[in-house]
Amino acid sequence: MNKQTGTGVVVLGIILLAAGAIMKYAVTATTTGFSITEVGLILLIVGVVTIILGLFILVSGSRRHSVISESVQNSPSGTSRTVESKDNLN
Repeated sequence: MNKQTGTGVVVLGIILLAAGAIMKYAVTATTTGFSITEVGLILLIVGVVTIILGLFILVSGSRRHSVISESVQNSPSGTSRTVESKDNLN
């Protein structure tokens, strides 16, 4: 996974966290069959876990980078071009 994936997961976690906070603390409606405040609490917990997971992906994705080196050499028989690609996992 890359940094963009981690950023998207963090944003999803923030949205879940905000929706959970609204349902837990701002909604005063009552329902039968389920509790809106409990659903809000579940969304709060899922949002926090998602943010932590997204930050982990963001940090681990920033360690990975590719190095591409290109070498062009002129010789009597013509031009030789060498491209070398290497992934570093620092």
